Amino acid sequence: MILVIGRVLAKANSLAQLLDLGLEHVKRSRKEPGCVSHAVHQDAENPLRLVFVEEWADRASLEQHFRVPASRAFVRSVRALAAEPPTINIFEANPLQL
Repeated sequence: MILVIGRVLAKANSLAQLLDLGLEHVKRSRKEPGCVSHAVHQDAENPLRLVFVEEWADRASLEQHFRVPASRAFVRSVRALAAEPPTINIFEANPLQL
């Protein structure tokens, strides 16, 4: 499985717009092939920070997600509304059986 953690710090006057864009992106992404889960969370310690947590079945599914025009438009919009450059980390993981 592929895990993605994305973080963006909103400008104070752009938080509502970023939340709306984030939720729209999450809901659309969940319908894509290979998307296991996709969510956006607001940081409890810094409400201006949004954290995206995604799980994809494989790297090919994630790469296809990155090619979707709406995904690329989302990234451009996020960059324009962010107080600092957003970050994204991609991990390859194997679930532990407890």
